[in-house]
Amino acid sequence: MPDDFHEVSFPLDVALRGSGGPTRLTEIVTLASGREHRNSRWADSRRRYDAGFGIRSLDTLHAVLSFFEERRGRLYGFRYRDRVDFRSGPPGRVPAPTDQRLGVGDGASRAFALVKTYGTGPTPYRRAIAKPVAGSVRVAVAGVETPAQRFACDPATGQVVFAAGAVPPAGAVVTAGFAFDVPVRFDADDLVINLEAFTAGEIPKVPLVEIVP
Repeated sequence: MPDDFHEVSFPLDVALRGSGGPTRLTEIVTLASGREHRNSRWADSRRRYDAGFGIRSLDTLHAVLSFFEERRGRLYGFRYRDRVDFRSGPPGRVPAPTDQRLGVGDGASRAFALVKTYGTGPTPYRRAIAKPVAGSVRVAVAGVETPAQRFACDPATGQVVFAAGAVPPAGAVVTAGFAFDVPVRFDADDLVINLEAFTAGEIPKVPLVEIVP
């Protein structure tokens, strides 16, 4: 990520009560015959969230306001924890080093990018993971877990780099398990707060949108 991204996390207690998920842009053209032509305008999905559902007290509201001001509204990106999708496997299971296939060794390549694959049918979707949680990444080569001291993973880019003496041999499948955040920014430059409505139970809107590299 460029200099307009802060490696800080949105308040976790707020994020875990937020709402949202992936969005895609599909263009549909209906022909005179009634048949459709469908075309995906985006190669990758883009996630949108509303973090307002997690604001339950004035103290929490103040914390989000402070976070918004420090990010200068939409100017700086940050990390957000998606409560539904934040692990290489199911959210209720601790990541295993064989969760996700990263690639196949050739005896020379040391760097592999973290990815998460969705689906097992004819058109699985591979999502690049750029913001793994520091210390959460586990790696295996040919099904055998690699000791932590034999590789490094940059939590700001999601690149796994093996040590010089631990290069995956040719034909060996490289896999990984990890927890991760979503790089997002605020989707508005104004944070409208009606204190009377808030105390009456109305939930403020705090829109966030994923930053796509």
